Amino acid sequence: MISTGSVWASNSNTLKVGLIGCGGRGTGAAEEALNADPNVVLTAMSDAFSDRIETSLTKIKKKFGEKVQVADNKKFVGLDSFQKLIDSDVDVVLLAAPPAFRPSHLEAAVKAGKHIFCEKPFAVDAPGLRRVMRVAREAREKNLSLVSGFCWRYHNPKRETFGRILNGQIGQIVSAEATYNTGELWFKERQKGWTDMEYQLQNWLYYNWLSGDHIVEQAIHSIDMLSWAMGDKAPVRISGTGGRQKRTNPKFGNVYDHFGITYEYANGTKAYFFCRQQSGTTPSYDVSLTGVDGRCIVDARTGRHEITGKNPWKYDDVTKFTEAESYQQTEVRSMYQQEHDELFASIRSNNPINDGEWMTRSNLLALTARMAAYTGQTITYEQALTSMEELFPGNITWNTKYDIPIAVPGITKFK
Repeated sequence: MISTGSVWASNSNTLKVGLIGCGGRGTGAAEEALNADPNVVLTAMSDAFSDRIETSLTKIKKKFGEKVQVADNKKFVGLDSFQKLIDSDVDVVLLAAPPAFRPSHLEAAVKAGKHIFCEKPFAVDAPGLRRVMRVAREAREKNLSLVSGFCWRYHNPKRETFGRILNGQIGQIVSAEATYNTGELWFKERQKGWTDMEYQLQNWLYYNWLSGDHIVEQAIHSIDMLSWAMGDKAPVRISGTGGRQKRTNPKFGNVYDHFGITYEYANGTKAYFFCRQQSGTTPSYDVSLTGVDGRCIVDARTGRHEITGKNPWKYDDVTKFTEAESYQQTEVRSMYQQEHDELFASIRSNNPINDGEWMTRSNLLALTARMAAYTGQTITYEQALTSMEELFPGNITWNTKYDIPIAVPGITKFK
């Protein structure tokens, strides 16, 4: 096991990696971790479901061969399996289970002195997020790296573009807009023998107590970019709306399929955010900023990064694609890899990265937006931060019965 207080020479020690949450994103994170450093091995895997471990392991081993050294006794299965993995001799943990479990997984990893890659989001409610804020500070005090899954922050074209915005290239921002409008995602039909809890965990996207709703689980990427562009300053008021227009079938749990949000800042600037998950609709995934000296557009689908106006500029080093899928398969993947490249480099150099402060702020912006839409009320940033509403019940078992009604604006109360 590594000593976080020591300085390492490059590749002088083998870093052992453990994966918690073996779905698609977790599998991708493990592959990127193994690709980030020549002397990294995957030694442990944890998931609530054994078949996910086996599917993930087969895929990773096919690509990385001897860098995958997961013995049968290092395959940890069950709702409490994360702790068994953390208690093993891994040096780095990749947290990619459903978001509701993130606070407890992160807390356990920091307590055990592990370096961490933590997929977004980090909590589904304010009490959970306050827990993450505390743990992130503890990680800094322990000299541990904590890299978030906000991959756009590690995307070099966006780093340069937003860097220019923050340096005043379009002047003071007077209005902003961001979108994450996409299609619908997967659904798993109920199988014989599944308990209600297993069914919900298999379809965790559609239960806000597990995912945070899609504005927190998926669209948070656009909210994070918007916050980045605004200098990570907290808005003073948040209002919004949302609902279920298309995904009204009970199989879609209790989440909305669209949101419309307004963030108002102390200087009077308003930022507008829209997201939806509805098949057959026009996609949009961008951030548009208007300043006193120009305009900036960042399009995550096409790769466009451009400033017009008094100080025009364009990022020209990214191949432009007309098909979103082509872009997703090439340039976008590099940001995922960049996260892990920088994580493992920080461990090797004993120069830890800690994304805790800004990553939790963006998470809170998404939570506040959901609160505003669910209740129909205008909510301040401070109110959201001190909210006592707990969506996740905590220690669940396969036989736990738990449900939260679909929110109705004007009836659902802010807590």
